[in-house]
Amino acid sequence: MAITLRSSRELQMLRMAGAVVAKVLSKLTEYARPGVTTARLDELASEMTRQAEAVALFKGVTGPYGTRPFPGAICTSINEQLVHGIPSEKVVLKDGDLLSIDFGARLDGYCGDAAVTLGIGQVSAAGRKLIDTTRRLLDIAIENIAPGVKWSFVAAKMEACAKQAGFSVVRDYVGHGIGTEMHEDPKLPNFVSEDLLRNDIVLREGMILAVEPMVNMGRSAVRTLPDGWTVVTRDARPSAHFEHTIAVTKDGCEVLTENSTRSQKSENSE
Repeated sequence: MAITLRSSRELQMLRMAGAVVAKVLSKLTEYARPGVTTARLDELASEMTRQAEAVALFKGVTGPYGTRPFPGAICTSINEQLVHGIPSEKVVLKDGDLLSIDFGARLDGYCGDAAVTLGIGQVSAAGRKLIDTTRRLLDIAIENIAPGVKWSFVAAKMEACAKQAGFSVVRDYVGHGIGTEMHEDPKLPNFVSEDLLRNDIVLREGMILAVEPMVNMGRSAVRTLPDGWTVVTRDARPSAHFEHTIAVTKDGCEVLTENSTRSQKSENSE
């Protein structure tokens, strides 16, 4: 792995990129409601990105297997769709949907990336529990990230939270480092595996992490639809996804992609 530790100057640039992401997701959260198309959400995100003089990270990215470039500024994934859902005029939000919005932006050469899952209208109790649990996994990571902490320690706590709620953590997709590129080292699983234990990551000040728990109501297995992008659960049960870009700081961490930037000091030091 080639993990880059960012300077205080770079951290400020990352804060600015993160602020763009936070502002866009905040607006989309307000706007998403029954009757709105996912294409309209994408239009709003694109407009706000231009106004910020930033660049949407996802738009134009070529997918695996030579898939056509991703057409949207945001990923909009509904219910059994896990990630990489394509915005469309044909997709109209309806009451009870679980909508994941994933958005990334590059500003002056530095990147921010975040995601949120929203309940549209009146959501079932099970759907609300899934959303709340997945958000809690991200909060657990934020509470425990600090220099000297092993990532397996954080991942174990995240995985245990999902299992205790009766849900499963997706194993095919993981978090990642981020900085001047959208995807950088290290890879950050939301679960503990033999590979992670063999090649554990010790967090250091200056690391920038895109932590993104993905949790399924049913089994963890997923598949990709024929469009080459949209990932869905194999059992067609709902999924939820949250993400923040987080800087490891001297005493803990700083969340770079939320409106009220918070710093967390960890009491754990494994």
